[in-house]
Amino acid sequence: MTALIRHGTRYPTTRIIKKMHWLYNFIVNNTSSEKSWLQEHWRVRYTEDMDGRLVQKGVDELKHLAVRFSKMFPSLVSVEKVRGGFVKFITSSKHRCVTSTLAFKSGLTEQWDIKDTDVEHEVNDALMRFFDHCARLVKEVEANPSAVVEVDRFKTGPEMQRVLEKMDDKLNVTHINVTYDMAETAFFLCAYEFAINNTVSPWCRLFNEEEAKQVMEYVGDLTEYWKRGYGHDINFRSSCILFHDVFRRLDEAAAQILSGQQVTNAVTIQIGHADTLLPLLTLLGFFKDSEPLTSENYATQTNRTFRTSHMLPYMANLVLVLYDCGDGELRVQPLLNEKTVAFPGLNESSMPLFTDVKERYKELLQGCDFDAECQLD
Repeated sequence: MTALIRHGTRYPTTRIIKKMHWLYNFIVNNTSSEKSWLQEHWRVRYTEDMDGRLVQKGVDELKHLAVRFSKMFPSLVSVEKVRGGFVKFITSSKHRCVTSTLAFKSGLTEQWDIKDTDVEHEVNDALMRFFDHCARLVKEVEANPSAVVEVDRFKTGPEMQRVLEKMDDKLNVTHINVTYDMAETAFFLCAYEFAINNTVSPWCRLFNEEEAKQVMEYVGDLTEYWKRGYGHDINFRSSCILFHDVFRRLDEAAAQILSGQQVTNAVTIQIGHADTLLPLLTLLGFFKDSEPLTSENYATQTNRTFRTSHMLPYMANLVLVLYDCGDGELRVQPLLNEKTVAFPGLNESSMPLFTDVKERYKELLQGCDFDAECQLD
């Protein structure tokens, strides 16, 4: 079994926290007196030292996930496997990922009364933050404004303008009109408060349900589509290193099973980011709509499958489980966010033959070289 997991619920990053405080101060200094209720109830509770760190809810999420995995796969995620060193942990170096890894481990060790210190983990950014190490991705997408031109067009388009005009009326600030940057920051204040404390913040009053669930969400999906998803080939081909790592371990386990040996690496738990999971899911062909997401087809994308709030919530996870059904054939079961899914192109079975899965991804298995894909011309 191999599990790729996004870290748990976290605080905003310092960059966003600075924007939140700026917006609050701007409203305090520019709101008319009859709107003073804004100043009384909308204080920002985040400080810069929080900088994307895991909140207690995030710690609990990973602990509970570990317990659920041990119940879903009792022969794999077991006390014997952990004590015997057959369970491997790999994490990104970011604090939120390391803390998530420690929380997952403690979810296992606490129920089995094992010392946490007896279970080691490996920090591997080349694998879990491959997007930082791909020169072509950094140059052609990260540092290239034209790569996300569809996002910029939507931000200045009619749907977003209606959101900004309504915010303008609700805030009634002087001197300046509400900008997209201000709307985004207010939306973050609403979203983080809901994610972290499960409460509806006063900041949410600036949006109605359609604006929040559709327009603001579409901006986020559009951004991820063009920066990490199907928008540019390098977005997902940068995950080749992770793709090959996953299939190499499945191959090794398959060879040991078929030769009657014990599987030496029974479980691998890898904890990274949304930016770790999304390119790999895209490379595998999940959540591909018939039409690309653009600034102009918002109205026809209401039923799109590429919806990051469903695909990549905090603690999102892609799990691949290898099964020996006793008939000489091995099968692979993919699960996404703890629900059984089918590999795109292999829809007839939720547990296809491992040989069929390898045939489906033959082109990637024979090619998709990280160094070649990420090399600058």
